[in-house]
Amino acid sequence: MLTHISISNYTIVSTLEMEFTGGMTVITGETGAGKSIMLDGLGLCLGDRADPKAVRHGCDRAEIVASFDVSAIPPALAWLQSRDLYTGDECLLRRVITTEGRSRAYINGSASTLQDCAELGEMLIDIHSQHAHQSLLRKTIQRQLLDAYADHLPLARQLEQSASDWLRCKRELELLTSTRDEQTARGQLLAYQVQELDELDLQQDELAALEQEQKLLANAEHILQGAHTALELCETQESGTRQALQLISGDAHITEAAANARDLLDCAAIQLCEARGEIQHYIDHVEIDPPRLDEVQHRLENIYDVARKHRVLPEEIGALHQGLKGELQGLADGGQRIAQLEQDMSNLAGDYTAAAARLGKQRHSAATRLVKNASEILATLAMEQCQLEVALSPRESGDPHPHGGENVEFLVSTNPGTPSQALGKIASGGELSRISLAIQVVTASTGTVPSMVFDEVDVGIGGAVAEVVGKLLRTLSKRAQVVCVTHLPQVAAQGHQHLQVTKVSDETSVEISLSKLQDEGKVQEIARMLGGVKITEQTLAHAREMLES
Repeated sequence: MLTHISISNYTIVSTLEMEFTGGMTVITGETGAGKSIMLDGLGLCLGDRADPKAVRHGCDRAEIVASFDVSAIPPALAWLQSRDLYTGDECLLRRVITTEGRSRAYINGSASTLQDCAELGEMLIDIHSQHAHQSLLRKTIQRQLLDAYADHLPLARQLEQSASDWLRCKRELELLTSTRDEQTARGQLLAYQVQELDELDLQQDELAALEQEQKLLANAEHILQGAHTALELCETQESGTRQALQLISGDAHITEAAANARDLLDCAAIQLCEARGEIQHYIDHVEIDPPRLDEVQHRLENIYDVARKHRVLPEEIGALHQGLKGELQGLADGGQRIAQLEQDMSNLAGDYTAAAARLGKQRHSAATRLVKNASEILATLAMEQCQLEVALSPRESGDPHPHGGENVEFLVSTNPGTPSQALGKIASGGELSRISLAIQVVTASTGTVPSMVFDEVDVGIGGAVAEVVGKLLRTLSKRAQVVCVTHLPQVAAQGHQHLQVTKVSDETSVEISLSKLQDEGKVQEIARMLGGVKITEQTLAHAREMLES
């Protein structure tokens, strides 16, 4: 249960500390004293969005800390342990807001996301706001109330996941099939192009080898003529070099210069001999072969034609071939993906149909119980003639929907003989407040959350009905902690613990203080709520009577 709240520098609050016990705690105060500020701060600890303007004027940051005893809340204990956040039976939720717009949340001292705070908060406390009767007009809220009352939220989440997965597959399938004709035409073109390149079968480095061979074959006659002339010149030069070598050889030529000349001539003769061998080898591998030349030129022409056709350089044909083959394979895979998506949608639709049938059956059963129990409470709230109905109508589309196969709407008839209509069309403000309160009390009575907060849910109610409301909340506090912000003395008198909020202001600042009222303090506050500005002995006596009863 909620045990403590600490608020610092939030709106007009400088420092505020509140201790809570079990049973029913009532919070009262003058209008505008700041009763709901505490609950707004609690909401921030539970993951509500923060407004940097809420930081107290002149301060850098606001801080709110809420403490809960989780020793008797197994789901919360398991949640904390699964995330290594368990530090004992006390759980601290902390929220820090700065004027720069930054906001940080902590669970047991560890930085956490707002989503985690909200998820944990759902296991710890349930807040019924003063505007619940207005939000009850929305069909989304009505569906959520029914599902929470029926305690089939896991099934609802399973159905929502199946429907979401189905819709995701449907969108992907529509995207793929919307371009199927274009993909078919593209696939046919790619298949033709890939086949053409397959037939060309251009090998790596083949183009360079063909171009070199074509040059040799096309110039073979000229190459051979030049090579033979070079061969003859080498033979002539070699013969002349050896004659020159003989002329400066012998005993007469003993100078160093003659020796150097003989060495050079000997080297030149050797190199000319080697060059003549290489030229001969060159000549042996060059032949005039017109058929082979035609074959090479035809092959090159085919390669060049394909390159021009695809508007690429001849040396880029290989990369083009691989790219087109990859694109063609991608289209083939796309066809397989379509088949897979169709199968996935069929499987998901089957799962959804089974889950939707179970959820629909549970909703009908829960709706009957909700109407019965809420009607009993409405009778105690002077609305015996009110006929509440939870209408479950099939959705127009048979496709999987995240919220199930039926629409949920609360209908009401406040007078005998009048047809049931939507809440917003037939119920007055006071009637709507009482209907909302009855539904909230019924749903809270069957919930598993150990703490509940009611923030002025008794608005628009007075007299004997207000006393019944107070007794309803006190009865509810036997199974869960109840915190109620109220302006009705009939409700305040039912509290086990009474906290009074007061606002003190001067010319420069405003402060809020909180005090826990004891016996005489309770009498004075109930009397103030009963009597207004002037408190008489009769008013005090009435207040004592209300507390004693």
